[in-house]
Order: sequence, then C-alpha cells, then structure tokens
Amino acid sequence: MRVAVSGATGLIGSRLVAELRSVGHEAVTISRRPGVDTIVWDPDRGVLADGAIDGFDAVVNLAGEPIGAKRWTTEQKRRIVDSRVRSTELLVDAMARSSRPPTRFLSGSAIGYYGDCGAQVLTENSPAGSGFLADVVRRWEAAAAPAVELGVSTALLRTGIVLSAEGGALKQQMLPFKLGLGGRSGNGRQFQSWIHLDDHVRAIVWLLERPVAGPVNLTAPNPVTNAEFASTLASVLRRPCGVIPQFGPRLLFGPELADTLLLESQRVLPKKLDDDGFAFRFPELRSALTNLIR
Repeated sequence: MRVAVSGATGLIGSRLVAELRSVGHEAVTISRRPGVDTIVWDPDRGVLADGAIDGFDAVVNLAGEPIGAKRWTTEQKRRIVDSRVRSTELLVDAMARSSRPPTRFLSGSAIGYYGDCGAQVLTENSPAGSGFLADVVRRWEAAAAPAVELGVSTALLRTGIVLSAEGGALKQQMLPFKLGLGGRSGNGRQFQSWIHLDDHVRAIVWLLERPVAGPVNLTAPNPVTNAEFASTLASVLRRPCGVIPQFGPRLLFGPELADTLLLESQRVLPKKLDDDGFAFRFPELRSALTNLIR
C-alpha cells in the first residue's frame, strides 16, 4: 500500500511512518520542509501541488497545532482550529482535483468531541458535547466530510491521551512524579481515556487495511479515573501519590486550558475497534506504564 502521511514529524506521525515501512508499506511524508520521499505543502497558504497525491492508496492526516503546548490565548485558539481545518480542507480539495484519488482517508480527530461527560460511557454513537475542544473537533471532522461525497472511504481518528515516554502528557507528568510531587487533580473522579502509542499506531495501520468508516475511538478498552491513573503511575515509579494544587497548572497554562485537560471527564470505549477484532497489546494501564517506564 502506498500511503501519504501529514504530521509525520510529530510523536504519532513519525512512529506511524516507521511502522508502515516496517510492515512493507510505502510511506511518503507530507511536510513544509523538502526532503526524500516528501510531498511539500503549506496549509496556511493553501499550497499543495496539483497531482501531489495522485496514485496513493491512502492518506493519513495527523497535522495540527498541539493542544496543550501554549496558553489558550485568542490567537493560540485560532492556530489550533486553523491548523486542523485548513490542512484537512487542503487534502480533500486535492482529492477532488486528483485524476487518481486515494481510496482511503484517515483524518485526525479527538475524543474532545464528546465534551465533559462525567462517568457516562461514551462510544462512537455518543453525541457531541460542548466547549472549545468539542467545537474544534466538530469543525475538524466537518472539513473531512466532503471526502465521503467524493467516494473516498473515510475514518475519523478520535484519539484519546496517547501515552509515550518520548512526549505528550506522560512525559510532562514524569518529572513531578519522579520527584514525589505528583498526584491526582481535583477530586480525581474524572475519567481519562488513554492509549499506548504502540497500540495507537497499530490501530491506524489496522484501519488502513480495513473498510471501517466514520468516527473511530482510538482509546484503550479500560479508561481509568484521574485518581487511578495517578496512583498507578506513582506505584510504577515507586513514589508517593498526593494531590496537585490547581493553582500551579492554572498559573502555568491558564485556567481554561488547565481545567479542560486536568478536570474534564471522558469515559470513552473503542467499540468499533473491538467489534472489528483489533487486539490491544496494552489494554490495562499498569502494563502500558510498565512498558513505557524502564
């Protein structure tokens, strides 16, 4: 299979490209920087050469400004939205103009779609929630919708918290926990829907090879509460587990970003992956963290 991947320099994208190549697929990156096996684009300016994706079997779009990299100023919120919507629209437009469009499109998405839902169990059939992230995801997924009208089999990758020692949320948590300063946030009853990076990448490859369409939750089958996550991480690191005062994250990231990432609850299950027979290597949090923390 010949696959074009945007966002290929990020945590997930770089691992995906390596995995695709390791199992015998041809992976070509879509990037702002020229290079070997690279298609050059600039989503901000709407630049992608005519015919750039002609002849590809599939396109995976993982491009987007990191959600928690900076405080949510008005300008940063605009970047978060535009980086997702414009990149998706540009790829779909390229499909519409292509003489040989891909037959498969996997478009990035996120479980932020569901909003703050407490302990309610969420599947791909659950409705959209409210809040900034839910609005971002609705617009992101809407930008991919015209691909379906073009006859391209399209899956929306509603991704949870991707666990990796190399980056993302877990890497940010490691230092305070190693210093014995980690702990739960708030009352700890909010659910966290996570997935090991290896399973996330394997799931994308799985979906490339199957006609599963529409939203697909990319989360492990056993979400945990924030208190469970904190106690498990502390146990694996052999450190105490306490409570994180909220004034610290709020001061560092701003109240809206800190409260959204640390206090909102999403208990998401990967129903479509389960129904399709995908086998998680790390279905339980302890085994995932033990594997990552060596």
